[in-house]
Amino acid sequence: MADLRAIADSRPVRELAEAFAAAGHEFAIVGGPVRDALLGRSVTDLDFTTSARPEQTQRILDDLGTQTWDVGRDFGTIAAKVHGETVEITTYRAEVYRDDSRKPEVSYGDTIEGDLVRRDFTINALALMLPEMRLVDVSGGVEDLLAGRISTPGSAEASFTDDPLRMLRAARFASQLGFDVASETREAMVEFAERLDIISAERIRDELVKLLSAADPAPGLRLLVDTGLAERFLPELTALVATQDDHGRHKDVYEHSLTVLQQAIALEGERHPGEAPDTVLRLAALLHDIGKPATRRFERGGVTFHHHDIVGAKLVKKRLRALRFDNSTVKRVARLVELHLRFFGYSDQQWTDSAVRRYVRDAGEELERLHILTRADVTTRNRRKAERLEHAYDDIERRIDELAEAEELAAVRPELDGERIMAVLGVPPGPLVGRAYKYLLEVRLDEGPIGPEAAEERLREWAAKELA
Repeated sequence: MADLRAIADSRPVRELAEAFAAAGHEFAIVGGPVRDALLGRSVTDLDFTTSARPEQTQRILDDLGTQTWDVGRDFGTIAAKVHGETVEITTYRAEVYRDDSRKPEVSYGDTIEGDLVRRDFTINALALMLPEMRLVDVSGGVEDLLAGRISTPGSAEASFTDDPLRMLRAARFASQLGFDVASETREAMVEFAERLDIISAERIRDELVKLLSAADPAPGLRLLVDTGLAERFLPELTALVATQDDHGRHKDVYEHSLTVLQQAIALEGERHPGEAPDTVLRLAALLHDIGKPATRRFERGGVTFHHHDIVGAKLVKKRLRALRFDNSTVKRVARLVELHLRFFGYSDQQWTDSAVRRYVRDAGEELERLHILTRADVTTRNRRKAERLEHAYDDIERRIDELAEAEELAAVRPELDGERIMAVLGVPPGPLVGRAYKYLLEVRLDEGPIGPEAAEERLREWAAKELA
């Protein structure tokens, strides 16, 4: 209770608790903050519940002189900033769900016990009543915290029928907390997987992003695949399970993809410590091989996946758009999937400077992510091969840095712009200028900087042949 007491004794929380008590209303910290404090995890968001109705809550906050705004008044929630701390305060609720919707018909409740029993999992059905510091646990949440178990306050069947999104939350908490899902809860996830179809793509997307933001998303992803939930919104991941990879016979592409995701997260932490989880990188790591099932061929006693990078990029665009990801995320993830094989082979035949420039040009803003993804994509058990690939990529990164320092590689472009091309050739804007620009870009990539005068001479030579 030490961490909970520290939270309760903080100025914003103490002031709120005293104000609600003075007005004759119950007030409590509820859900995730209580759970995380009991687990010794950091508490970043404060959620409160109260017996006060929204209009009464608003009056109390107005009397305190706090800034408030509606985040869901129809659901009884008012947000406020108290001494620099953003909080959400929700009236006790009792909810009824329709069979064809996850949106509840909300009615206000009268007791903290009634409010808690409707929540998704026992570990979230915990409240600390303030200012008296009384812990309320209506369904064995503390016991489940100690056991590392995820279960529902009532029957899992009723919980998931009411709100199917809770099934995805179970997978997220399994990864975030390292907990196991209780057998009856897991069985209900299998039975009611189809109920997920009534959930909006945006809500599913948000839960997927939260899961991928965990330190190790693999347990949650495995749960989604094993229960059939992934088939409802990410069938390409499930399709990887039975797809043997091209490295040998000891693993399937599914396990390889989870390993790549884990290794990418580790590298992300090493290279960018303290930064927020990189959703684009993690999506690319998870989905980089989804083109393999469609391209698998059995040839000469082996398995091939020719052009799975190109096919995979197209599948990624289609799936991420269906999940309502923004255009930038779709474009970036697809580009990484398309390029993830580009490096392999460098260790066998070192690239020319021209090839290195093209690698950087094609990666563009995704170069750093491509570095991480390519390194993470090495999952071979052959230590000698793994070390050879690691040294090869060390070498290509070194060469990129050297060329970048010498040539401003990140902004590779022809040494003559469109206006200068038109002036040298004496032509108006048109297709010829575009072709000339592409030619000069190839010269720049092949040979590096040659200077404006040499570029003009090369342009005249090209134009003489082009217009002959």
